[in-house]
Amino acid sequence: MPGRVVDYAAMTSLPGLFFDQAQALRGAPFLLAKRARDNTPLKTFAAWSWDEVAAAVTALANGLAAIGIHPGDRVVLVSENRPEWCIADLAVMTAGAITVPAYTTNTANDHLHILNDCQASAVIVSTGKLARQVLHAATQMSHPPQVVLIDPTDLHQNPGLVLHRWADLMALGEGKPAPAPLHSLKRGDTACIIYTSGTGGAPKGVELSHGAIITNSEGPYRVLKDLGVGQEVFLSFLPLSHAYEHTAGQFFPMSLGAQIYYAEGLEALGTNLQEARPTIMTAVPRLYEVLRQKILRGVQAQGGLKEKLFLRTVSIGMKRQCTPASLTLTDHLLDPLLTLLVRRKVAGRFGGRLKAFVSGGAPLNADVGHFFTALGVRILQGYGQTEASPVISVNVPASVKMDTVGLPLYGVSVKLAEDGEICVRGETVMKGYWNNPEATAAVIDADGWLHTGDIGTIDSLGRLKITDRKKDIIVNSGGDNVSPQRVEGFLTLEPEIAQAMVYGDRRPHLVALIVPDPDFIQTFLSRNGLEPMPQETLIARADFRAAISEAVSRVNRDLSNIEKVRKFVLAPAAFTTDNGMLTPTLKIRRHVIRQHYATALDALYE
Repeated sequence: MPGRVVDYAAMTSLPGLFFDQAQALRGAPFLLAKRARDNTPLKTFAAWSWDEVAAAVTALANGLAAIGIHPGDRVVLVSENRPEWCIADLAVMTAGAITVPAYTTNTANDHLHILNDCQASAVIVSTGKLARQVLHAATQMSHPPQVVLIDPTDLHQNPGLVLHRWADLMALGEGKPAPAPLHSLKRGDTACIIYTSGTGGAPKGVELSHGAIITNSEGPYRVLKDLGVGQEVFLSFLPLSHAYEHTAGQFFPMSLGAQIYYAEGLEALGTNLQEARPTIMTAVPRLYEVLRQKILRGVQAQGGLKEKLFLRTVSIGMKRQCTPASLTLTDHLLDPLLTLLVRRKVAGRFGGRLKAFVSGGAPLNADVGHFFTALGVRILQGYGQTEASPVISVNVPASVKMDTVGLPLYGVSVKLAEDGEICVRGETVMKGYWNNPEATAAVIDADGWLHTGDIGTIDSLGRLKITDRKKDIIVNSGGDNVSPQRVEGFLTLEPEIAQAMVYGDRRPHLVALIVPDPDFIQTFLSRNGLEPMPQETLIARADFRAAISEAVSRVNRDLSNIEKVRKFVLAPAAFTTDNGMLTPTLKIRRHVIRQHYATALDALYE
């Protein structure tokens, strides 16, 4: 059955968009996830039809209303990617409430901040493992939210909270029409609050309207039309708590009447790609980096003629993109044969019907993009941020330039400020930071322009290029935002550490450059009966590094996974104003430090 594209302009809410599709597509498959079969360990993809999802959404929305969830209430959602995530998200909105997605990697303290900040009325959590962190946070609140447990848990005693089972809420709301708030939702109403890290470290809630996400789904559709729109299939891999996946991996495919498969995780991704055979896949650069490494390792292991043909394919493909004039007659003659022998096999690894990979959430290394394009796999790099719902621009199939982030989407206006800062305006811009008018006013001016904090240029064809970051946030290659000041603040509280700079932009994890505390150095020397020695000599000692490592480990225990410092290097000298690594107000000059220690920092990723 072919897909169906909604009339975006006529849609007044996200659940309205969903029910419009469900009424038309009925028994067609919509959400697909691995399920155990016939009481055996074997799991296969099983489908929920549009009708089945609609019935579940309606039942849960009525169940939530029955336990006292009112329009405008905030409901936190903590779950891995699965059909119940989509059902819960839609049900909360159908009840007129506001979804607050939270990462499954959040610590109890992270959950506590979000629950308190948004004044949550309820929290929906999937597994017993995730519930423990949520319950620990909820019990510390003066007015704890009700808790809805999707899966049965091994909880032996109620910690003093109002608990509900998912199945009970479904039964409570089954057979009833959708609650009244569904029919009064408007495009300007708040659909969700997505928390993102700020420069001060405390996550801020980005308030996104229904219309913002609807418009941000129409933009990619207009790009996809160039490739032909039919029965689209998506493989959902990024966390749905991420604004990118929430829009591009859930509501965008929903608006196309597409099927959404839920990946089992990175280790099973290769298998899932061949099972789902997606036509579109959205992910962050880190995934493409991993896939590239796996492909290269596999080719190297095969060796011989296969390796030679593969490398020749990449070489000719690179020339075609970057220096077409350098293609020889032999290259032109050989290329069609390499498409049959190499590119077709690569396409098969991704399911055989992939129209495009879309990269966003963090900057894509141009070499990675050129690599896949050389192998016949289209990769379109985009750009955005949570505050813009989130996609701002993307390379269109007819005009791909890997070192740019493409053209602004439909419905998005872009201009450059006098200092080159990229500013965005349109329905996709957030309503503001939840309950934080000061922070909102700092990024949205009186004319409605969102100041992104990124510096860029616009080429003659209107394509954006990001050249620098005005705001001091690390975006790792997984697309996660990390406040370096927050992590550095914790590190420098340890007695062993005087100064620290966290590093990891566009990288898979954080590392740090650490300056040992002078007092600790004296203590260490005395305790170990050592004579004074140059700091450069001291930091090379294994026992001294081990002492600093203990301090880093203490800090890591209280940090989320994306904030943990995986490796570090010790600096032979302090950051000072004299060497240009500190400002007069004693703030570290990151660009100076990075330039000076680039080799040592990059070596931590080898």
